[in-house]
Parts: sequence; structure tokens; C-alpha cells
Amino acid sequence: MTKFADIKGFVFDLDGVITDTSVLHGNAWHQLADSLGVSWNDDLANGLKGISRMDSLEMILKAGHKENDYNQEQKVALATQKNDNYVAEVNKMTPANILPGMKAFLDDLRAKGYQLSLASASKNAPRVLDKLQLADYFPKVVDPANLTHGKPDPEIYTKGAQVLNLDPAQCIGVEDAAAGVQAINAAGEVSLGIGDAHELAAADMVFADTASVTLENIAKKLG
Repeated sequence: MTKFADIKGFVFDLDGVITDTSVLHGNAWHQLADSLGVSWNDDLANGLKGISRMDSLEMILKAGHKENDYNQEQKVALATQKNDNYVAEVNKMTPANILPGMKAFLDDLRAKGYQLSLASASKNAPRVLDKLQLADYFPKVVDPANLTHGKPDPEIYTKGAQVLNLDPAQCIGVEDAAAGVQAINAAGEVSLGIGDAHELAAADMVFADTASVTLENIAKKLG
């Protein structure tokens, strides 16, 4: 088992760890649904979480009985419209959107010389970091355009260690989703989960919320 003293770097997921963009995605889909005349409700909003852009669009069209109203080219245009809505929401973000305790944690990591990389599947991650004024903390960002497989495949976390020139065993991967924890474990990194202990039972350590994630608390759990 990796010891705390062996850790040299941290590989971060973005959404649910550093900030919460899920509400922004929800707002962007809501705007598109309204423009299509599809009724928006909590069941539809919850059903879209964690699935791809095109699958989300199909779900919205089906909810409005419009799944046969558009050809593939038109569907791509609608998905692009949603992304434009999302980018407009992202552009409103400020450092106030950083999750509790995370800025202090990042400051502490940087002050103590840990290397940091970002392993987010979102193509908008650099823009989000810029709006949060955290881009300087993550000079190394895994480009999702170069990935072949999504989580729970370990590829994104393997590359997160590679860009830091570190062995995976020297890194802690930080995630809020079970598939992400699975990816970290498969990459051979120490997995830190944030959220429900039951859902994230496969993680090497779990913290209930971002405010609890500190180097001191990590050291206690890792030994």
C-alpha cells in the first residue's frame, strides 16, 4: 500500500470536485428544451446526468415525442446549440463557484510542492478553470480529444500521471463518481472519493464533502 510520504502528485477530476457544472449543463438543456417546446421536469433533468450530449438530446426529443422530427444533421446542430448555451453559462462563472475548501486545499498542495494535473472529460475544462481563476494551478491538463476510452477505463488517469512525469503509484486521483474511482484504481493510483461512502466504496479513502479534503486528513487515512 502506498504511504503518504510516497505521494508526489494529484490528478483531479473537475465536476463535483473543484466546481459543480452539472447545474450549468441542466440550465443549458432546459433552454434547449424550452426552444423545442418540450416540457422540462425533474425526472428529465435527473435522467440526463452522466450521459453523452447526443444521448441527452435523444432523451429530450423522446420526452416531447419529437424523436422522429429531426435528421442527424439537425440533431448535431441542436447539440451544438446546447453547447453554446452551456458555454454562455460557463462564461458567467467566478471564483465563487469553487466548491467549499477546495481553493485552500489547492493552495496548500502548491505551497508544499505537489504536482497537479487535471483529468476531466470535458472539452470546456480549460475555460472553466480560467473563469475560476485556477488555470495557473493546472499547467498540465489531459486533452480529452486525445483519449480513446472514457471512464471507467483508466486511460485519462494514466495520462494524468504521465503529464506529470510521475509513476501512477506516486499520485492520488480525486473523484466524485464511482466510474472515476474505478478508473483511478485501474490506473494504479491511490483513489480519493468525495461523496457517499457506499457509492464510492471502491475508493482507498472517502470524504463526505470537499471541505473535508485536506492534506492533514489525507495523511491520517493513508498513514
